[in-house]
Amino acid sequence: MLYTTAAMLVQDLLVAKRDLKLNEMIKKLDGYEAVVIDDISYVPYTRDETDVLFVLLAARYEARSVVITSNLIFSDWGNIFKDPMTTRAAIDRLVHHATILELTESYRQQEAKTRKKTQEENPGTKEAT
Repeated sequence: MLYTTAAMLVQDLLVAKRDLKLNEMIKKLDGYEAVVIDDISYVPYTRDETDVLFVLLAARYEARSVVITSNLIFSDWGNIFKDPMTTRAAIDRLVHHATILELTESYRQQEAKTRKKTQEENPGTKEAT
């Protein structure tokens, strides 16, 4: 399994494309049973960046697993992929055999609530950071 941020993966894919080695990189990534792409919606991407990301998603479609984290709902993915057709095609490939987990509260929010509750219950103690 490979874990990477979307920003790092996109940059690696762009370098491979520039060096005319994109197919080699896709084959290398095919060696991983699963690729976890974190924070796909965190950084705005150029068209060139989303194009190479789509190439990877299309290559892995129905062949290998992809796990993607995003804080955007699918209807807002037009902000990631710059044109509607690429957006629809990417989402279509991702959800076709997918299990979608929608988390309404992040683990950071859960930890903050627990910490606050603990501090309220024990006002004289401070938690080490």
